[in-house]
Amino acid sequence: MNRLPIETEGTAPVRSGLVPERWSMIYTNPLAKPEHVASFRMEGDAAVTFPLGRMRLESTRDESEGQRANFVFWCPADFPADAAVSWDFWPVREPGLAIMFFSANGTEGRDLFDPSIKPRTGEYDQYHHGEMNAFHVSYFRRKWAEERKFLTCNLRKSYGFHLVAQGADPIPGVMDAIGPYRMLIVKEGPRILFAINDLPIFRWEDDGATYGPLLGGGKLGFRQMAPFIGEYANLTVYAPESRDH
Repeated sequence: MNRLPIETEGTAPVRSGLVPERWSMIYTNPLAKPEHVASFRMEGDAAVTFPLGRMRLESTRDESEGQRANFVFWCPADFPADAAVSWDFWPVREPGLAIMFFSANGTEGRDLFDPSIKPRTGEYDQYHHGEMNAFHVSYFRRKWAEERKFLTCNLRKSYGFHLVAQGADPIPGVMDAIGPYRMLIVKEGPRILFAINDLPIFRWEDDGATYGPLLGGGKLGFRQMAPFIGEYANLTVYAPESRDH
């Protein structure tokens, strides 16, 4: 993996103090125009546009189609096991839900996009009980009334549907939201931290047994549930300098 895509050099946002000091930036992408995501991979049916100079994602299916209306948009790069991932987020239209997958790989040591893996098309069960392992953080959970009445951010580990950590979601509804909200995931050894605008939301340590073996490095993916519209910018990844990327 190239340490910095040429077209995005020098565009990284201010570094969070929650990122370990000894780590350096290995990837940055402003997500500002189509060229920045030309190599990304869409699973499901969605529109990717840039009306305000940042990436806007929205399903092209009606929410009445259920899980078929949802999608995942993958960054193709493989990132190391120890990494900090940050991105800017703006909620544009609700209801819906946003998720970030990380440390995503195919099962049995395969790449996430290995041709032997049955194609994924956005239905949720393909991602937690399919031919892949990953973590995912769900945030801005506004799809169902049960979610909206008590707002949380959730961390799940798969294979499986293991809810391993929760914390309060500080982002208000679309009417009151003033973005960008700076999202951050720090995965260091068995420990995971999730923060919004440098406010820690939850911390969790994986024992490598209760919910399956420790997960290593892998890919990142943006997921949304229809009819949500979200915007994203400044995807940035940091990792220990000693690692061979």
